[in-house]
Amino acid sequence: MNSFDQRSARFRSARQWLIHPFFVSLGGSLLIAAFGSDIMYAQTSLMEWSNASDWLITVGLLLAVLAAIALLIDVLTGRGTPISWIDFVLLAAAAVLSIVNAFVHSRDAWTSVVPEGIWLSGIAAVLLLIVGIRGWSVTAPEARLLRDEGDRS
Repeated sequence: MNSFDQRSARFRSARQWLIHPFFVSLGGSLLIAAFGSDIMYAQTSLMEWSNASDWLITVGLLLAVLAAIALLIDVLTGRGTPISWIDFVLLAAAAVLSIVNAFVHSRDAWTSVVPEGIWLSGIAAVLLLIVGIRGWSVTAPEARLLRDEGDRS
């Protein structure tokens, strides 16, 4: 087996053991779905869509807390270092916007979603889509593996 195959095999095995991307992707998907339900509420004025947004945002934020705990575990065990600060900042911004959005959605009737709730959900969805395209991970294990490989040479 050549050097490239060994590095890619180790990268795949290290990547499988990260815990936080699972929770990040679940919570991010729910927060993105909240944007869709906000649009549906603005189109139909059916309160069920606003209620769906409330639940999606709430559960998405709970999963964000679990993702933060899982990230802490990944970092403390050494599996998930170094931190990709770009992804971290994007996720933190989306979480803060979603917290504000939860308060906006606690209003009554039409103003619970339109217009601030849609804007907040939309911006958070765009940030989360960027993180999703980048792999839903806050850590960069491939950089660590390549650095370790360089130290052995």
